[in-house]
Amino acid sequence: MAISCAVLVFYCVTGGIIASVYTDLVQGIIMVVAALLVVTATVASVDGGLEGMTRTILADDPEAMSPWGTRGIVGCLSWYFVFVFGVAGQPHLITKLMMTRKPDDARVMLPMSVVGFLLTALLWIGIGLCMRTLVLQGGHPPLGEPDQASPEFLKTYAHPVLAGVVFAGLMAAIMSTADSFLNIGAAAVVHDIPRALRGRSLNNELLWARVATVMIAAVASGVALASGKMVALLGAVGWSVFSGAIVPTVAIGFNWKRATPLACNLSILTSLVLNVGLQVFSVTLPHLFYNGAVALLASLTVFYVVSICSAPPKLDPDIETAMDL
Repeated sequence: MAISCAVLVFYCVTGGIIASVYTDLVQGIIMVVAALLVVTATVASVDGGLEGMTRTILADDPEAMSPWGTRGIVGCLSWYFVFVFGVAGQPHLITKLMMTRKPDDARVMLPMSVVGFLLTALLWIGIGLCMRTLVLQGGHPPLGEPDQASPEFLKTYAHPVLAGVVFAGLMAAIMSTADSFLNIGAAAVVHDIPRALRGRSLNNELLWARVATVMIAAVASGVALASGKMVALLGAVGWSVFSGAIVPTVAIGFNWKRATPLACNLSILTSLVLNVGLQVFSVTLPHLFYNGAVALLASLTVFYVVSICSAPPKLDPDIETAMDL
C-alpha cells in the first residue's frame, strides 16, 4: 500500500489534473474489459452458473435474493437517492466536466458514462455473488470481511493474467479518483481559501500546491487506516458529504436566480453537521434509511427555505443572461 500511495502522490504532484484525466481513460478501458472477463470467470467457477448462485443464496437467505435485498425498499431507495442526485455534487466530476472543449460534449459523455458504469458494475456484482456462493457451498473458507472477496477470488479462481488485469484496473480506479480529490483539495487550500480570506491567492502557487498535495495525502491515509471501515463504506461517506454540501449550491444554486449566499452556506453547514454527527455517533435510522440521504434532504430543505425567506440577490447582468440560457 505504501508503494501505491507513493506512486499516486508522485504522479499527482507532477501531472496534476491532466494526469487524472489520462488515468481515467486508461482505467476505464481496463475496467470494462476486466468486468466482462470476470463475469465469465465467476459463472464458470460455480456449478450451475448464475442459476447455481441463485439457488444457493436463496436457500441460505431468501431475502438476499429479493428485489430490495436485506436492506428493504426504504433502505435501497435512500441509497439510490443519494447516488443518483449526489452525482451532481461530486467535485472531481464537476471539475472534469468544466474541462470539456464544448458544452455539447456532455451529450456524448452521459450515455458513455452510463454504459461504462453498467459494465463495470458487473465486476463487483459477479465477484460478490460468486464468493458468497462458494463460501455457502463449502468450496471456500469464510471471509474475514467483505473487502477480501475480490482479492480472494482473483488469487484462487481467476487466471493469473486476468487477476493481474483486474488488480491493475482496481488500483487505477482507486488512484485516479484519489488523484482528482488531491488536486481539488490542494487547489482549495492554495487558491480558493486564501482568496476568500485575504483577497488573493498564495505566491508561487505551483510549489505550495505540491506541498499541500503531499500533506493532504498523508492526512487522508492516516484517516483511512485509523477508521477501520470498509473501503466502499468510506467512499459512500465521502460521496454523501459532497452530495449534501454541493448539490444544493451547484446543481440548484447555479440554475435558480432566487438562491442566496446565506442559503448556500447554511445548507453546506447542515450537511456537514449531519453527515459527520450521524457517522461519529453510529446512528442507525428506522428501516435502515441511509444517513447520507437524511443529510441531503435536510440540506436541500434548508437551502430552499432560507432562499425563499431571504431577500433576492442582485445579479450581474451577464450572470443573469447566462442563467436565462
